[in-house]
Amino acid sequence: MLVIDAEGRVTRHNTAASAVLPDLRSGAAAAGAVPPWLAEPVDDAEVRGRIGERLFAAHPTALEDGSTAWWLVDDTEYRLAVDELAVERERAQFLIEASNALLSTLNLERCMEVAARLAAKHLADAAVVVAPAIGRRLPMTLCARGGPVERRAIAVDPERVPGLEEALRGFPPVPSRWIDPGSAPEWLMPKGFGGVGSVAITPLPGHGVPAGALVLLRTSNHAGFSESEEEFAALFAARVGAAMSAARLYAEQASITDVLMRELLPPRLRQIEGVELASGYRPAGDSARVGGDFYDIHLTEGAGTATRALVALGDVCGKGLEAAVITGKIRNTLHALLPMADDHHRMLSMLNRALVTSDHTRFATLVLASIARIGPHVCLQLTSAGHPAPLIVRRDGGVEEAQTSGSLVGVLPEVQSATAHTTLAPGETCLLFTDGIPEAKGGPMGDELFGVARLKRALGECAGMPAEAVVERVQMLAAQWVGEGKHDDMALIAITAPRGAHLTAVDGTTAGRYTA
Repeated sequence: MLVIDAEGRVTRHNTAASAVLPDLRSGAAAAGAVPPWLAEPVDDAEVRGRIGERLFAAHPTALEDGSTAWWLVDDTEYRLAVDELAVERERAQFLIEASNALLSTLNLERCMEVAARLAAKHLADAAVVVAPAIGRRLPMTLCARGGPVERRAIAVDPERVPGLEEALRGFPPVPSRWIDPGSAPEWLMPKGFGGVGSVAITPLPGHGVPAGALVLLRTSNHAGFSESEEEFAALFAARVGAAMSAARLYAEQASITDVLMRELLPPRLRQIEGVELASGYRPAGDSARVGGDFYDIHLTEGAGTATRALVALGDVCGKGLEAAVITGKIRNTLHALLPMADDHHRMLSMLNRALVTSDHTRFATLVLASIARIGPHVCLQLTSAGHPAPLIVRRDGGVEEAQTSGSLVGVLPEVQSATAHTTLAPGETCLLFTDGIPEAKGGPMGDELFGVARLKRALGECAGMPAEAVVERVQMLAAQWVGEGKHDDMALIAITAPRGAHLTAVDGTTAGRYTA
């Protein structure tokens, strides 16, 4: 405590005040013994200031004789705590914003770009995000504060930079004070960055494997990295590493999925001589590429001059990738059973045995169609296994339902099936379809089934049309009926005996052909 009169002279002070202000002298002017912020008169307001290396709060009390008594309180620890709390709050807010920005993308290059820009803006004068080497090249993203982002992939040796090789392997960071700034090579600096005053390198921890390394650079005009700043950089690096690992994992899974999808997607139908084939497929979800419906065509050995093929169309219980995987298994099994393509029941029995003995619990419906071109006609052998029976459009517009039926495959130890035989004259079509078409809900009220009867009427209007036109017509009507509503997978195949005139073989021995 000290007392300063109205003329600015020190009149009294205690031992504690003398310890803090050793130049205090009773009766002497306060101006030379106390800091300016304390010598100036105030209106009973608390003031704060520095004395030496310490921070003080001074509380004034007006006395009756016009003097002012000052009570000094050492505020250093409190102010440091307040300042540290403000810094921590600012850092926490930054980490939240950084996490949101990093997790807003699953693109690895974009993630590295965001990390480099944030680090350059908040942690250093420039930042470099280095990914694990690809072959002999080291991918990196560089950014100076306020500058553009650069991407490089160059064949360099990370061991040239102390701590970089260790960080890329996931080892703990090397303290910044151990790294010579002069050892930073040109390829580690953004263009036009200038001289490096300090370098901090920290690993980017990933999911099980290191995600890369974060390099922070400061120019010689700025102070080096403190221990607190290096610890904070490690917290930021942990978020960057997690985001980069997620992006890399997504890219790998997307690549694997894309490869699988290409194998599971319904194939482009192989055309066979003397027969028109057309197909259509629409998965249940707009974002889905594959589903439970499938179809395939295989050429088989024919007898004499007959062209033979086997068409399979089916529906696996469920939707999405799991159903598509079972679809792939069914298609591969049927391909292996092609030598017995003339015996549909035997094929279905062996397929059923393969599905029943597997670990999954899904089942499927299926229809098989063996095709043989004999003269101007197309002869069909049709067998349904729990699947909607094919519809046959005659030349006069009549629509018949093939007399075939059977049990599901993948449920019972044995399957039951009945095979139908029919012949298509030129211009007639046989339509194979999945239940997603007749069971499509829509119409004026949005809850009415498209139905087999409506499908038959639509097909009756397609008499004499090419196979492609029949498929397009049915797909268009089904899509209009569903509108924006939900629907199951839809797949269909049209088999048509083409209309045309017969051309005799030019050499008199080989088979002739039919014109369109």
